Amino acid sequence: MSPGAADPMEDGLHFRRSARNRSTLITLAVIWLVLLTLLLFLEAAWWIIAFLGAFTLPALWDLVRDTQSGLELSAYTLSWFTGRRSAEIALEDIDHMRLDTRLDFSVRATAVLKTGRKIRLPFECTPPHQAFEDALTAQGLKVRRTHFQLRQ
Repeated sequence: MSPGAADPMEDGLHFRRSARNRSTLITLAVIWLVLLTLLLFLEAAWWIIAFLGAFTLPALWDLVRDTQSGLELSAYTLSWFTGRRSAEIALEDIDHMRLDTRLDFSVRATAVLKTGRKIRLPFECTPPHQAFEDALTAQGLKVRRTHFQLRQ
C-alpha cells in the first residue's frame, strides 16, 4: 500500500499517512530555493527571508519526527490517531458524519453524535473523501455533504 492510501478492508477502512513523504520534502525544498534566490540574487533583507522561512518550521519538524496519522473504520468503531492524540467512537453513538468541502477544496470530517455533540476529526488523519464516504455508507452511517460554507 502506498503512503497516504486508503485500504478498504472487508468490514471497514484502514488509512495511514506519514509526514515523511516526497511531497513534503519537495515543497520545503522549493520554498527554501525561492527564499535563497530572493536573498542572493534579489538582495532581499535577511530578516524578511528569516520571517518567511519560519513558516516552514512546522513542516520541517513533522518531516524530521515522521509524525504518523491514521484512521480505522470497523464494523463497531471509528478510531483515529495523529501524533500523540488518539480517539475512538462507537458507531452506535454516531448520528451522522458530516463532510464539509472548504473553500480551499479540502474536506473536513465531523462526527455528529446522537447527543448533539460534534467531534471534528483531525484533517491529517482523514482518508480521501470519496473512499471515506463509501466506507461510512457501507457501515450504515448517514453522511451529509456540505460545500463551501463560510460558517460551520
